[in-house]
Amino acid sequence: MATFLSLYSGSSGNCALIGENGRWLCVDMGKNCKATLAALYSVGLAAADLDGILVTHEHSDHVSGLKVFLKHYPVPVYGSAGTLEALEMYDLVPPGAQLCPLTTEAETVGAFEVRSFHTSHDSADCRGYRICTPAGHTAALATDLGTVTQEVRAGLGGADLAVLEANYDPVRLKTGPYPAYLKARIASPRGHLANGDTGAALTGLLGDGCERFALCYLSKENNTPELALTAVTRAFLDAGARLGRDGLVQVLSRSAVTPAIEF
Repeated sequence: MATFLSLYSGSSGNCALIGENGRWLCVDMGKNCKATLAALYSVGLAAADLDGILVTHEHSDHVSGLKVFLKHYPVPVYGSAGTLEALEMYDLVPPGAQLCPLTTEAETVGAFEVRSFHTSHDSADCRGYRICTPAGHTAALATDLGTVTQEVRAGLGGADLAVLEANYDPVRLKTGPYPAYLKARIASPRGHLANGDTGAALTGLLGDGCERFALCYLSKENNTPELALTAVTRAFLDAGARLGRDGLVQVLSRSAVTPAIEF
């Protein structure tokens, strides 16, 4: 079996791991080096266990730990050409960092096969990732996107584990403390996904053969795990499906390591 680990997930930082047979890929590193190393050590891992770091995009909650981490641990960094250019332009990685551009074709990253797909977000070139382990298990992840396109659906479809953001509850966003411009950004097609949109996407993925799901990037101010799960449950029921019988859904913790998900 392969393993998915979320070290932390949300607007204060994102970092996930996919591993098999002692080798791991890291997706994003949005908290400082000290916090990330402590989280790695807490699950019995170290920087030497990483075959590479996949970066979804250059926003700080996905890359703020990279520069210091890479100074001490020169792990290869992978991402779209646009994202890697942004990392260098904004001084988010140290000089000489090993930056490896990925296309949307399947490519070998360490012991894994990785395929990236475009996601709709207000960054240089945000990507989701579909990762196949040496034994053929597949995890697919899409975080920070305002709409689920056909490309995203294809990137997630048929995976053994699909990880998708459920960022906000529309009522809480509308009535919450954020300024109007930020509310508009979040709710835009290049912002984030509402719980109902996530639920609809997951029910569609059920038809593609997915049975295991994780909800990532829940907003602290505009969402709760209960609201996200309620929306997904409603979407499943509307489609004639049921949580637990047709699909298992787990919410990733914002600030702590989520228990490992085997897939």
